Amino acid sequence: MLDHSITELRDAIGRDLPSIASPDDLERFRITYLSRSGRIAALYDTLKSVPKEEKPRYGQLINALKQETEQRFEERKQEIESRATAARDAVDITMPGRMRDKGTRHPITRTMDEMKSIFTSMGFGIVYGPEVEDDYHNFEALNFAPHHPARDMQDTFFVKDDLVLRTHTTPVQVRVMKDRPLPLRVIMPGRVYRNEAVSARSNYFFHQVDGLYVDKHVTFADLKGTLVTFAKNFYGSSIQYRFRPSYFPFTEPSLEMDITCFLCAGKGCRICKHSGWLEVLGAGMVHPNVLRNCGHDPESVSGYAFGMGVDRISLLRYGVDDIRIFFENDIRFLNQF
Repeated sequence: MLDHSITELRDAIGRDLPSIASPDDLERFRITYLSRSGRIAALYDTLKSVPKEEKPRYGQLINALKQETEQRFEERKQEIESRATAARDAVDITMPGRMRDKGTRHPITRTMDEMKSIFTSMGFGIVYGPEVEDDYHNFEALNFAPHHPARDMQDTFFVKDDLVLRTHTTPVQVRVMKDRPLPLRVIMPGRVYRNEAVSARSNYFFHQVDGLYVDKHVTFADLKGTLVTFAKNFYGSSIQYRFRPSYFPFTEPSLEMDITCFLCAGKGCRICKHSGWLEVLGAGMVHPNVLRNCGHDPESVSGYAFGMGVDRISLLRYGVDDIRIFFENDIRFLNQF
């Protein structure tokens, strides 16, 4: 009688195993046949009624059935899991492709690149310098005396007593005039640092482009012609401009250049403080003391220098009202460019 039950159960298992097609089917099969309350466990209970001398034989038959069923169950389980993994990893070539995000040039980089392009077309080379400067190049050689009040115009990050994070790109002018022969016609773009409170209109680091032309017989008219040519190429040929006297320790005479506000066309708005004008750069003739400090005779050569802030120009050009957003790496903002 027990032989018949074992054979019947083996046949039932043989029929049910091939029909397993999902994890749920696997669990139902396990509960039906392999659990503590399953059909194989029930066979062990019938051994109680088998004669003592027959128990070893029937016990071996039931153990063999259990081991065979567990092995076939594991094989089936692995087969189903492999199919599920393959289906998950399969590529459906009928589905539309996924577009990769492409990076774009940062708006400040775009502004800087356009400036460099205009100046190189005018015959200027490009020179870069260190962002950590000594006091001599950052201040002293540029006519900032040790206790000159003009030093207070620039709140400085000190690395140590004689080293600072450069407060402007003008120190590169000193290095160029010392190291290169005349004539010199170069621009010096780069990042600068000042110990200022971070706000919508200012940051503790920003970008500048300085320019320098030194040769024999360089005049103030040459400076004005260069600035006007740049402004009309960069802001448009219809802009109006004006020059105002100013003060910088490293130039004499010094000036600031304003252009008509291109946001309100000179009518007056919040950005230009309702004046109709925007200040875009500072400039002047290289101070004789700076020429001497760099090994040139101011009686024989002359030159002009200028500098402008790239970040502020980018703010105005792209209609951004908070300078901090340029450096937050917000992809929603950067994707607009």
